[in-house]
Amino acid sequence: MISRERNEGDGVGRGAYGAAFPRVGDALTLYAWRVPAFHLVRAAAAVGVSGTTVTLVEAVLSALVFALFWNAQYWIGLIVALGVTLLSVATLMLERAGGHSLWGKRFRQVVEMIPPPFWWWAWEHGLAAAGHPLAPVYATMILWVVVGGYVSDRVIEGLSLQRFGGMSIHDWRPMDSRFRLVAAGRNANLAILTGPLPFNRPDLGLELIAWWTLIGLIFHSVRLAQLTERQARREKIASWLDR
Repeated sequence: MISRERNEGDGVGRGAYGAAFPRVGDALTLYAWRVPAFHLVRAAAAVGVSGTTVTLVEAVLSALVFALFWNAQYWIGLIVALGVTLLSVATLMLERAGGHSLWGKRFRQVVEMIPPPFWWWAWEHGLAAAGHPLAPVYATMILWVVVGGYVSDRVIEGLSLQRFGGMSIHDWRPMDSRFRLVAAGRNANLAILTGPLPFNRPDLGLELIAWWTLIGLIFHSVRLAQLTERQARREKIASWLDR
């Protein structure tokens, strides 16, 4: 838990913040947002803003991202989406500081998990206005892979937590944690979508997400099968982070 004691005038101490920060996550969270999120958390704690309030702002911005993508306002939508990802880190850290009720924690989880599939749907819808529509059948296939893969990955994560004593599928071996840096998900997908935009190919970004989602789903399915097989042989299963 992050201490609320002041540290050199800060509402949240850097040392406690660093200790509470996730050790495994996507590259954007771990490397780009660590410092900005600290300042945001410190400012929120200093003025008494709760994590639930920040989550509410995150929810409103998530809805705005959907509307912008739906209308092919891709660049503006991506900028707002980056703001959502930063707020997501801040709300997690505020939660660890004790700034969330149980209801607030559930609200944060819903706001983080539900919007992304709708973002990808909105992105596909906006392709027509952007001048790069996908054929209807092909668009349906792409969305099934992207959204279905996203949901399947969340199911795999849940099964891992349930079956292996609360251990995340991303925490088993160093390889799993390294793959988590770039694994298909909200933040990684936003980076992939950004890549082709300077070349005016928003359709290519969505296609790349579909392929990367499929690759990630295969990887995580294999790892879950390996863990299940080891458990069946009554081998000890533990995260490399606990060693």
